[in-house]
Amino acid sequence: MKKALICGVSGQDGSYLADFLLKKGYTVFGGSRDAQMTSSKNLKLLGIQQDVQLVSISINDFRSVLQTLLKVKPDEVYNLAGQSSVGLSFDQPVETLESISVGTLNLLEAIRFTNLPIRFYNAGSSECFGDTGSLAADETTPFRPRSPYGVAKAAAFWQVANYREAYQLYASTGILFNHESPLRPERFVTQKIVAAACRIANGSKEILSLGNIDIARDWGWAPDYVEAMWLMLQQNNADDYVIATGKTHKLSEFIRIVFNTLNLDWHNYVRTDSSFFRPTDIVEGHANPSKAKHQLGWEARFKMEDVGRLMVENRFEIEKNIAQSIL
Repeated sequence: MKKALICGVSGQDGSYLADFLLKKGYTVFGGSRDAQMTSSKNLKLLGIQQDVQLVSISINDFRSVLQTLLKVKPDEVYNLAGQSSVGLSFDQPVETLESISVGTLNLLEAIRFTNLPIRFYNAGSSECFGDTGSLAADETTPFRPRSPYGVAKAAAFWQVANYREAYQLYASTGILFNHESPLRPERFVTQKIVAAACRIANGSKEILSLGNIDIARDWGWAPDYVEAMWLMLQQNNADDYVIATGKTHKLSEFIRIVFNTLNLDWHNYVRTDSSFFRPTDIVEGHANPSKAKHQLGWEARFKMEDVGRLMVENRFEIEKNIAQSIL
């Protein structure tokens, strides 16, 4: 039975990955700064809280990382930890850089120090590419990040590449484009839209204020993407992969899908507000995930249209489960 350590297990990707690995027969350890105090909300919603063994680990503290690896002796380590919001990174650039780049470096160095045969996955981001215009970014596209978050993820990417080449570590980065689910917190624009639309459908008279709704992104379904993470660590050789649907849509299209799912005309409820615009932003995000398809045999099952609908449908189901658990 394989053992996996997921750093950042309480987040969207960490929770779905834990569920995926448990179904594969893994023993799953979930890392968080304080295992006794961590929020297990997402694990509870997926019904796997009792199956994940929580361990305390601060990836910004090398000693903590080293002690955890020696204690758990995992076969695979998934680094999904760190500040995860692009928007918040403009307000917290130091925290963003330290939690992502320093944390990644500590994990890599601790794996090298222990000399354990650990396979390492690092969560990269399409934010590393910056604005590529209509060019579909692949694994050879240069990085030109336009946010503190993108800068931090780019630094972590090159750390992984360096340890793979210099020390022969099995270390891979998944350069993931936007991927959503009902487990997203509302600071992410997709969940903000879904939450507001559901409230409006239930009778709320609110107006949803958003920033630039003409931005275009490649949106996928998060449970699809955690399978790609796992597949990367099952290959004979470590490598980096772009993970995306290959289809790009404007945010206004996502808004339309969400409101249409609820039989609402979004034009009646949505306004743009320049105060939500970012200092620098990516106008379009296009991806070429052909390497993942050919080498991993992975392809996104759900497209943006499915994502918007599924987020609405699953939100109602989650709210129902929460209400029943309270009763």
